[in-house]
Amino acid sequence: MNSFSSQKIPSFHADIFKQTQLWQLCGTQRLFRDRYEILRILGRGGFGVTFLAKDTVLPGNPVCVIKQLCPKTTNPQSWERACIRFKKEAKTLARLGSHSQIPMLLDYFESQGEFYLIQEYIKGSNLAQEVKRNGCTSEAAVRQLLQELLPVLQYVHKHGVIHRDIKPHNLLRCKDDGRLVLIDFGAVKEELRNTAETSIHQNANTNFIGTMGFAPPEQLSLRPVYASDIYAVGMTCLYLLTGKSPLEFNRDPSTGEINWQEQLNLSEHFAQVLSKMLKNSIEERFKSVDDVVWALGMESYLPTLHSCLSTQRLGSGWNEPIEKESSDQYLSPLARTAKTIRQWQTKLKAKNSHNRQKLYTSDVSH
Repeated sequence: MNSFSSQKIPSFHADIFKQTQLWQLCGTQRLFRDRYEILRILGRGGFGVTFLAKDTVLPGNPVCVIKQLCPKTTNPQSWERACIRFKKEAKTLARLGSHSQIPMLLDYFESQGEFYLIQEYIKGSNLAQEVKRNGCTSEAAVRQLLQELLPVLQYVHKHGVIHRDIKPHNLLRCKDDGRLVLIDFGAVKEELRNTAETSIHQNANTNFIGTMGFAPPEQLSLRPVYASDIYAVGMTCLYLLTGKSPLEFNRDPSTGEINWQEQLNLSEHFAQVLSKMLKNSIEERFKSVDDVVWALGMESYLPTLHSCLSTQRLGSGWNEPIEKESSDQYLSPLARTAKTIRQWQTKLKAKNSHNRQKLYTSDVSH
């Protein structure tokens, strides 16, 4: 009996799982492909099993991760979809190249009818484990997390990839150097430019991919966009701040929006940004990661813009509100930005006040 036998094996299709070559090699001295020593299982997902392995060929015998396609299905069509998704993950990792916050693809091959993907091993804990171990995080810590996460998400989107499964479990904190690493690109979707191609793609794959609660409405409708990842990042922030999964929150019965504001004491500006990240409507949500970065960065300029936010014009004869200015009145770029911010804040405050009033009225009526 190998050393893996004492570990917990998923009951679903466990008999098929035990027949896999990697499981049979786990804990033995025999090598996979005359190179990899299989050490132990790391995890089991819907489409694959991951093992920790040692590369006996490279100097220093570094450890790596071997992911084997092993879907929880015996249906031929489901198997075919799993193969397509598995190959797409390898293709995506190869396209994204060597980014310090994405596990490097080391190899990808087929052996005896089985598909394997070998990646860099990131030693550390995911953010869900950190919350379970240390409790909820502060606003300052979440802001710092966004500074680390948003750049890599910009990089992913720049390469035409929608991750579709951003959540605390897929964000690892590397134990060696503290970097934040985005993992599990098995749910990725390539942004198709051609309408006909998009239609074909959607008809060929009618299964929802992602995690309930972290995925926004349009993703549930099989129409993910770049803004879908932004929603998932917002939900991840909410999880870190409260320790609650998205499905634990109540929703506004009229809008469907999550009611989270009363449970947190956040700074006004950050609450506004987080609220916009979590909008159900794509039209109301941030369209791109660049927009989120810009909104977060504007906070440091608000004190400087204070004088520009005045509703009164400066100088002699400038006594009417800026909103009533003629279309040919010149405004500096700074003043135009300030005006936009002021109008955005006013609308947001009015809407939040309206939602709170509706919630209060609903509570009183009950």
